[in-house]
Amino acid sequence: MKSIALNALVALSLLGSGTSLHAQGKAKKAQMEEMGIAKAKPVEMATPLLDRDLFFGNPEIAGGQLSPDGQWISFLKQYDGILNVWVKKFNEPFEAARPLTNSKRPLYGYFWSEDGKYILYAKDKDGDENINIFAVDPVAKAEADGVPASRNLTDREEVTAQIYNISQNNPDLMFIGLNDRDKAWHDLYSLSISTGELKLLYENTDRITGYTFDWDDQLRLLSRTDEKGNTVILRKDANGSLTPIYDHTVTEQAGIAGWNEDNSKVYLMTNKGDLNFMTLYLMDPVTLEKTFIESDPLGKVDFGGMSQDRNTRKIIATSYVDDKRRYNFYDKEREAIYNYLVEKLPGREISFQSSTHDYKKFLIATSGDKYVSESWFFDVDTKELIFQYTPRPKLKAVEQHLAPMMPVRYKSSDGLEIPAYLTVPVGMETKNLPVVVLVHGGPKGPRDYWGYNSYAQFMANRGYAVLQPNFRASGGYGKAFLNAGDLQWGKLMQDDITWGVKHLVGQGIADPSKVVIMGGSYGGYATLAGLAFTPELYAAGVDIVGPSNIFTLLESIPPYWEAGRAFLYGMVGDPNTEEGQKLIREASPLFSADKINKPLLIIQGANDPRVKQAEADQIVIALREKGKQVSYLLAEDEGHGFSKPVNNMAMFAEIERFLASILGGRFQESMPEDVAKRLEELRVDINTVVYEPKDAVASASALPAIKNTFSEATYQFDTKIEIQGQNIPMSMTRSVARKGAGWVVKDEQKGAMGSAADEMEYTATFSPVSRTLNQMGQNISMSFGDGKVSINAMGQNMEVVMDGAYMADGPGMDMVIGGLPLAAGYELVFSAPDMMTMKAKQLKLSVTGEEEVNGTKCFVVEVASIENANDKTVYYINPTLKMAEKTVQVLPAMGNAKVTTTRK
Repeated sequence: MKSIALNALVALSLLGSGTSLHAQGKAKKAQMEEMGIAKAKPVEMATPLLDRDLFFGNPEIAGGQLSPDGQWISFLKQYDGILNVWVKKFNEPFEAARPLTNSKRPLYGYFWSEDGKYILYAKDKDGDENINIFAVDPVAKAEADGVPASRNLTDREEVTAQIYNISQNNPDLMFIGLNDRDKAWHDLYSLSISTGELKLLYENTDRITGYTFDWDDQLRLLSRTDEKGNTVILRKDANGSLTPIYDHTVTEQAGIAGWNEDNSKVYLMTNKGDLNFMTLYLMDPVTLEKTFIESDPLGKVDFGGMSQDRNTRKIIATSYVDDKRRYNFYDKEREAIYNYLVEKLPGREISFQSSTHDYKKFLIATSGDKYVSESWFFDVDTKELIFQYTPRPKLKAVEQHLAPMMPVRYKSSDGLEIPAYLTVPVGMETKNLPVVVLVHGGPKGPRDYWGYNSYAQFMANRGYAVLQPNFRASGGYGKAFLNAGDLQWGKLMQDDITWGVKHLVGQGIADPSKVVIMGGSYGGYATLAGLAFTPELYAAGVDIVGPSNIFTLLESIPPYWEAGRAFLYGMVGDPNTEEGQKLIREASPLFSADKINKPLLIIQGANDPRVKQAEADQIVIALREKGKQVSYLLAEDEGHGFSKPVNNMAMFAEIERFLASILGGRFQESMPEDVAKRLEELRVDINTVVYEPKDAVASASALPAIKNTFSEATYQFDTKIEIQGQNIPMSMTRSVARKGAGWVVKDEQKGAMGSAADEMEYTATFSPVSRTLNQMGQNISMSFGDGKVSINAMGQNMEVVMDGAYMADGPGMDMVIGGLPLAAGYELVFSAPDMMTMKAKQLKLSVTGEEEVNGTKCFVVEVASIENANDKTVYYINPTLKMAEKTVQVLPAMGNAKVTTTRK
C-alpha cells in the first residue's frame, strides 16, 4: 500500500547553480540612487557577499530517487533552464545521465512506478494549479525535442488531479481523483499507467473529501465534510453502504495513518475531544474499539507521523517536530542504521530519501541550519556509504559563511508563548542589528522548521538578522495553539509577530528603526497588516501574493476548496453575517490603507487561483491614490508564488535592492542579462493599475405574474450529452398532473448513464412548493417558502436564503419561463437554489432572438449565471405551448459538457 497526496509532491527544493553575471548600466545606477541605495551606508561584514544565484538559482542536481530495483538513479536537473527529470544507471557517472522530460514549467513532483517501468510526474500550466499526471518510459528513445514522449494520463482541461493510492500488488494500477464533473469535488477513478484507461469507481455527489485504501487496494474508508466543516470517517461495507465510524468538528483533526499487518485495524491520528496534542491509536473499524499507541512523551508537540515497512507492514518509526525533529524507533535494525549514519555524518539531520523495495539500499539526504544538503548512497549489508551529489556545490564550497539558526521563545500580548527561530549574520555581534521578520504562509497548519532556509541565509549574508515566528495557528503545537488563531487575523495573530519584534528590541538584538516585515501568502497578508495596524513598528514591507481584502479573497477561492469553506470562515469570519462582515473589514488591510506610511514592495502572480491578482491591484491603487510609496512586480506566467527560475531570480534581485534601500544592508548590483531583462518586464507602472469589481446586479423584487395554462399531459424528449468527444443518448419522459389546485411536473431520464427522476410541485399560480430528485440512489429534497429554501441532502438539513425574485431550477422551469411576458430584448434577473453549492445562484434571463424548432418559430431565451457566463441554459420556447421545444444546457462542472433535450 502506498498513498501519495499531490500536495506532498511539492516538496522539491528549488536549488541553484552558478550563472554568468552582468554589470548593470548607468540607468540602473540612477534608479538605485533614486531609491537611496547609493546613499545607504552598507553594514560592515567580514564574510564575503555570496552570489544570490547560490541560494536561489537552479540546482546542478536535486531530488534523487533510486529505482525500485536499485539499478537506476533519477534526479532533477536543468533542461532548457527548467528543472526536469533525468536518469542514469546506478554505476554510471552523473555526467552520463539523459533527460526524460522537457517541461517548460517546474514540476510538482515525480516518482517511480512500483515496477520501475515508468516515471510519473505532475505539473500545471503557468501556476494555475490545474494539475495533470504524466508518465514517461525511462528507457525509451529520445524524440525530436531531445526526450522520450510523455503521456498525459489525465488529459482533461481545468482539473486538479489527486493521487490517493498506488498499488503495490498491481504495479500498473493507481487510484486518483478528478474534479472534471464538478469542480468542487473529486470523483474516484482507477488508472492504468500503461494504457491511460480511467474507470470511474465512485461518483462524488455527497461531499467526499478523502478515500482510504488498505494494503490489498480495497477502498475501505471515505471521509465526508459537511457545510459546517465537520468531518465523518465512513466505513465502506461489502454491500456498498457507508457506515459512520468516527467524526470530528471543524476545530478538531483526525486522519488515517495506515493499516495494521492483516488489514483488520487502522492507525488513527486524532486530537478529538479532551485531547490537545495529536495522538496515535489503533482502531477496529467494525467494533470501533481504540487502543492507545503513543503521543509525544515530552508533551510538547503533536504526533508528527509514522513510517511502515511495506513488506512486514510493521511500524518502522514515529516522529515529532519540536524545535528540532525527534524519532521513536520500533524497528531496531532501522534504528541501528539511523544511529550509524548520525555517527558518520554528525551535526546533520538524516532523512531516508528513497530505497529499494527490500530496504537494502538507500539514498539518504543530510541537511542542517548551516549545512548545504548532500545526498549519499548507503548499502545496508556492506555499510558502504558513498557520496552522490550536493545540489549546490558552489554554495557548499563557501558553507563556512552560513549562519546558525537558533530556536527562541517569547511571550505574546496575552502571555501565550510563541516558538520562533532566529538567524544572525556570521561574524556580527548580536546587537542593534537590522532585522527582517519572515512570516510563513498558511496560516492554519503550516509552520517554520529548524534547518537550512535559503531566505534566512540569503538575508543573513546581506547583514540582517532574520526572525521566523510560529505564531498562533501554526501547526504542530497542539489543538489549543492551532485554534487560538481563529478570528484573530490582524489581532492576536499579528500581536504574536509584533511582540517578537519587541522581544528582539528588548534584548538589544534589533535596531528598532530598521525592522522590515516580509512574507508570502498569509505572510504577505501579515506584511500588509503589520504596516497598516502597527505603522510605526516597521521601516518597510515585502508582500508576496498576500491578500489585502478578505472579502474578495473569500469570493474567489477555488471551487475545489469548497469543503474547506467553513474552515476558512472559522478563521476569518462568515461574510454572510453582520458580525463576520465587521471582523473581516477590521482585519482587511485594504480598509486601513491610509495608515500605511512606509515603503511597500508587492509581488504577485497573474494566474494565482488562491490569492488573485485583484488582491494586489486593490492595495496598489489604494496606496497610489493616497500618494504612498509602493512598488509592484507582476508575472503573467506565475501563480501562487514564483516557480520559474528567471522569475524567481528577478524577484530576489528586487527584494535585495529594496531591503538595501531601507536597512542599509549589502546589495549585489550585478545580475545575468536574462534576469535583468525579466525584472524590467515584471515591473508594473502603478499609474496603469486598474481594478473593476464586478458590478452588483439587483434581482427583481418579485416575478411577474406567470401567464400560462398547464394541462395534464405526457411529453417525450430525446436527450444528447456531448462530453469529451462522446455523444451519449438518453430519453426523457415528462408528465404533468394535477395535485389539488396546483400541479406536479415530473421528468424521468433513462440511458447509458443510468436513470434519474426529478419532480416539482407548483401552486395554482406556478410558485414552487417542493422538489424531489432521485439519482443513483441519492435523494435530495427541497421545500420552498417565503424568501428561503430548505434542502435535505445526504442526511443534512440546510437552508438557503433567497433575496428577491426566484425560481426553482427543476422540471417545468421552461413552462414558468414560457409564462413570462417574453418579447425581443426582454430581460429578468432572478435567483435559483444551486444544488452544487447549496447557495443562491443569481441568473440573468435574456430573450436573444427567434429560431425555428420542430417547425415552430420559438423565442430563444438564454439563462446565464451572473458569476460564470459559461454556466448557462438556452430555452427555445414555443409561444403557443409556452414550454421548451428544445433546451441546450452547458455544464462547467462536467468540463463544459453540453446537454441538448428536444421534444419528439
